[in-house]
Amino acid sequence: MEPLMALAIGLLYATAVFMMLRRSIVKLVIGLLLLSNGANLLIFTTAGMTRGAPPLIPEGMLQPLGPVADPLPQAVVLTAIVIAFGVLAFAVVLIRRAYEIVKADDLDKMKDTDT
Repeated sequence: MEPLMALAIGLLYATAVFMMLRRSIVKLVIGLLLLSNGANLLIFTTAGMTRGAPPLIPEGMLQPLGPVADPLPQAVVLTAIVIAFGVLAFAVVLIRRAYEIVKADDLDKMKDTDT
């Protein structure tokens, strides 16, 4: 399963870099979104792709029984998803406002304006 995930992560990173190198600001934001999704998958993959029980310790025991899932990567990825959603919402509002002023989504045209 890890080689398939590595291929998916590489594809997401390559697509993200390709989209971020375009001149459209909308494609830039889509590239950033793909990059954050690739990073989240990378964190999950490096943490291990094993299925396990919740890391709960039964009463009277010193350690959990059997293999358990690591909760730290799940918490980190959940936090990253929330942050990425906030950044995406801010970027959409920023793009809309910039398009109202400049009337174009081309980054070169936005750089040349003094309004």
